This record gives sequence, C-alpha cells and structure tokens, in this order.
Amino acid sequence: MKILISTIFTVLSICYVNAQDIYSKAYGNPQDKAIIFLHGGPGYNCVNFEATTAKLLADSGFYVIVYDRRGEGRSKDPNAKFTFDETFEDLNAVYQKYEISKSSLIGHSFGGVVATLFAEKYPDKIQSIILVGAPISLQETYKTIISTSKDIYKSKNDSINLNYISMLEKMDTSSIEYSSYSFMHAMQNGFYTPKNISEKATEIYAKFKTDTLLVKYSTQMTYQAPQGFWKNENYTTLDLNDNLKELKRDEIKVYALYGQDDGLFSEKQVTDLKSIIGNNNLKYFKNCSHNVFIDQQDKFINSLKGWIK
Repeated sequence: MKILISTIFTVLSICYVNAQDIYSKAYGNPQDKAIIFLHGGPGYNCVNFEATTAKLLADSGFYVIVYDRRGEGRSKDPNAKFTFDETFEDLNAVYQKYEISKSSLIGHSFGGVVATLFAEKYPDKIQSIILVGAPISLQETYKTIISTSKDIYKSKNDSINLNYISMLEKMDTSSIEYSSYSFMHAMQNGFYTPKNISEKATEIYAKFKTDTLLVKYSTQMTYQAPQGFWKNENYTTLDLNDNLKELKRDEIKVYALYGQDDGLFSEKQVTDLKSIIGNNNLKYFKNCSHNVFIDQQDKFINSLKGWIK
C-alpha cells in the first residue's frame, strides 16, 4: 500500500521469509538513495529511530527503510535461530521486497555489528555503512563500562556497588551474564543519556511518554535474542577491527557517528576507529550519547547528507 503525502511515499509492508513475518516500513521516494536502518540489541527494535527520525531523513532526499530483525520487536517468530546467516537472509529479503540493488546501512549499536558483517559478505549490495554508537570490540566496551562505573562508585563511596563490580571482574568475560551485568551498570550510571541534553532532544524524548508507538515498544526487549546470538555466534567476544580494515581495503565506504557522552566507549576506542576509517569519516558529537539520531538529530541528518551523495 502506498500513500502519497506531498511527494513522499510511506510504505508499510510485511516481508515473508520462510513463512515468517518480518516487520518493515519505508519512507520517501523509491527513486532516492536507499538507506536501511539496522537497530540495536540483540533483542530491541527499530521504533526509536522509526518514530523520531526516519521520515525526517526521507524528507532530506533518501529512501529510508526500517525493519525489526527476526524474533525481535514486531517480527515475532518463536522458531527464530538468532544466527548471522538467518539475519543476512532476512536483510536480503528486505532488499528484494523494496527492489533495492544497493543501499547504505545505518548500524546503530549492535546493528553496526550486523552492518559490518553483512557488508563483508555482500559488498556489491553496499553503498556505504554508517556506524552509530556501534561497538567495535565488545570486550573493550565492557571494560570501559566497568572502569568508568568503578570510578563513579569510588567517588560516591558506594561500597555495595563496588562489591558488585568486584564480583563482575571475576566473572567469565565471554559469558552472557558478564555482558548483561555490564550493561546494567551502564544504565544505572546514565551512560545512555547526554550530560547536557539539548532542548530539541528533550522534546523528542518527551514523545516517548505520549507517542503510542514509542510508549508500546521503546522499552520492549526480546530476551531470547541476546541468549541466542551469544549461544550461536559468541557475540560478546566479537572484535570488528580486522573486518573494518578489510572493508577499507575493498574500498567499501565506512562512516561513523558517536556521542562524547556515550559511556559505552572510551575516547581511545573512538580514536582507534578513526585511525581505521579516516579522520573525515568519523564525527564525535558533544552533548550526545548513544542515540545520536535523537541527541543531535540535525547533525546526524546533515552528516548523512554530506556523506551519501
């Protein structure tokens, strides 16, 4: 179904892959450069980008497609395998559904992992990839969270949480429990929130309390997904540095957008990534945390307009 609004098309479709429903939605003119948004997680959905930024990006001259991965969000599937091969099969189905031969991929958080690995396997389908708050080394991200959290608890003389950190440091670093507890401390310490949030971002986040779609799905997690990707792909130990170097050697365009207040990444991690993809291909925004497309929405859109031509 296509609804014409001015010159912009909004298309809501269901992709059928192996008889399962994959939720997807498209914004903009199909003749424009295609961008597919890959959400975070594992276990989340695309709603925070879909409800806040997708149409605005389409209004800037792109054909924007969002979708929820199989077994996550609105793409319910009790038989989901949670493997990268299955994820790539579904992403290829999205390409086919919207008749796209080549696209840029926005990989937010874990979606950046998917974007990188997909681009490595299907380079001919890639215009570029844009990593947005994406972990390059999961183990380095956990270390950053733990180290920063430890400093916070020390400054507060918080002996209880220091004890929890001590227990965490003795755990198997490849385990899903180690990952989960690390992210719990990140949330507890406000690592996903800008220290000085802008007025516009404040207004956008206010929608999370009133917008029907955001209210229903913005805090919804599918807990089978992290368990599945951990069991099948050992995703908690992934390190994409060599993968990104290979993409650069193959002349795949790689860009990145990160927030200086994103507590999941140290400044060194961002600098190391910049050394791989190039100084002009990474932007590091002030007053911005994990949700770059909300915290600095205008700069996010303008960056894409400058890179994807």
